[in-house]
Amino acid sequence: MSRGDGILPARGNCVHTSCYCEENVWKLCEFVRKERTAALEHMFVVFISNENRTVPLWKQKSGHGNQPVIWDYHVILLVVDPQSEALVYDLDSELSFPCSLKVYAAQALRSDHTLRPEYHRKLRVVPADSFLLNFASDRSHMKTSDGSWRMPPPPYPPVHTAESHMNLDDFISVDPAVGWGTVFRLDHFLQSYTTMSSSSSLSW
Repeated sequence: MSRGDGILPARGNCVHTSCYCEENVWKLCEFVRKERTAALEHMFVVFISNENRTVPLWKQKSGHGNQPVIWDYHVILLVVDPQSEALVYDLDSELSFPCSLKVYAAQALRSDHTLRPEYHRKLRVVPADSFLLNFASDRSHMKTSDGSWRMPPPPYPPVHTAESHMNLDDFISVDPAVGWGTVFRLDHFLQSYTTMSSSSSLSW
């Protein structure tokens, strides 16, 4: 299996199922835990959503030209290495894999200032080890009322824990009192993680 950057395989060799971004990222984290290619404490799973579950993202493979895709939520992997700039792994993006957080912010996230309030993004940042330990999905959110699949599910069994078979909504939620990790506004998130990366690279 070819490696893209020494941490994760090249994009084409990663486990990917369309419209199951949370599980795609779970598989990325699982790979790192199993292969020990990086320190999990430097890795964070980021759920992008809002109260309305209408969040625009640019540079998505399913987009058209310069038009954003409006997701109910999206999930990316963030690596914050104290000796280099923060990196984003987004299997659904047209941008490089990985992509620097600064480039991803400028081209994929852009700014909330030009968007109507109902499209403003919030981000739940969950440590990767916590995500691996706690995340569970029975994929019921991808079934219609008659039980058919909206999109074909991944070929492997659903992810579950001893405590739960379905807690996806707790990760998508932008209520700080719910679930795991920390919820940020977009500007606060970018200020925190781009500044953290820049200052760490100077001080380490």
